[in-house]
Amino acid sequence: MGLRNYLVEGVSGTGKTSVCHELRRRGFHAVNGDTDLAYQGDPETGEPANGTPSHFHHIWDVDKVRALVADQGEPVTFFCGGSRNFSKFVDLFDGVFVLEVDLDTLNRRLDQRPDDEFGARESERDLIVRLHRTGEDIPTDGIPIDATAPLDHVVDEILRRAGAIDGSNADPM
Repeated sequence: MGLRNYLVEGVSGTGKTSVCHELRRRGFHAVNGDTDLAYQGDPETGEPANGTPSHFHHIWDVDKVRALVADQGEPVTFFCGGSRNFSKFVDLFDGVFVLEVDLDTLNRRLDQRPDDEFGARESERDLIVRLHRTGEDIPTDGIPIDATAPLDHVVDEILRRAGAIDGSNADPM
């Protein structure tokens, strides 16, 4: 969808959805991976998963990601969200931004989640805290973004690094 495409990643609670909404509010093209691309499937094969929904089966439709990246109708597109199969398509992006927060901020944000949202239950929170600590569930070569800052500053930093503001064509790497 963009001449340049960026992935915005991070563990649950770091602000990926909020960043997506703010990018859209500012008129940028942003795809919410959780609502537009995700389904429950096998991260290796992409086959739909049977049974109880699981964080480890939260994957994106790789063919949809490829099709969206191939459509260069926008100057820049941001793909916001987490996916357990990001290794299947991360090479399609011009850059990856990883939202990072400290543990206190993460816990405070998870405390504010509605009961039906991922991270509200204790077992989910335990998993999120473990993933936060280990970083095992996110791309390792992404550009870290301090997501403890106010949302406007977080989005400004992403846009600056992507060369999408101030007339810059900066290389985020």
